[in-house]
Amino acid sequence: MTLQDKLDAFKANFETKVAPPAAVAIMHAATAALIASGQADRSLGAGAIAPAFALPDAAGTIVRSEELLARGPLVITFYRGVWCPYCNIDLAAIEAIADDIRAAGATLVAISPQTAANSRKITDANRLSFPILTDLGSTIADRFGLRFRLPDDLLALYAGFGADLKAINAEASGTLPMPARFVIGQDGVIAYAEVSADYTRRPDPEALLPALRRLSAARPAA
Repeated sequence: MTLQDKLDAFKANFETKVAPPAAVAIMHAATAALIASGQADRSLGAGAIAPAFALPDAAGTIVRSEELLARGPLVITFYRGVWCPYCNIDLAAIEAIADDIRAAGATLVAISPQTAANSRKITDANRLSFPILTDLGSTIADRFGLRFRLPDDLLALYAGFGADLKAINAEASGTLPMPARFVIGQDGVIAYAEVSADYTRRPDPEALLPALRRLSAARPAA
């Protein structure tokens, strides 16, 4: 079963058996508006220089992209948060190829606007082998072109479902990153990029491996 198969199965159950039709309509309208905005097409793509970052992991240790890139290529996945079941299905799929990423000499990190406590929760629940870094206010996500503001009716809907983003993210901007994955070479250039304006539709993580392996093959022998 592909990642998209799993996402589709969850969506079908949620929209037909859990969420009322009015709630589904609000979510669909917000997604359609984000797609229509064209923001995903304007985000950073292959060939662009990746913004540098220094962000805390769930333990509070600052992780710097320049230090990670000094060791090898970098794979980043931008993650909406612990409250998003689609994102958690996605993280599990990425964990399934984490060994392949490391075998190519790369480092894997997730970046999310949520607090460290929430990152610890999902890391433990999914037994993740890679860190989730806290990007308060999605500042780094914005530099990648991923940050967007949710409509007020969608924020209220999420809060009604128990996902109060103001509390989860410890700030009140009402913004999130679009889900995205990037492969970055040691020269800081993005070798692979995919951005999902529709958070319910995402390619399999394996799609990034060819670009990563090309980078690995091009590295000079130690």
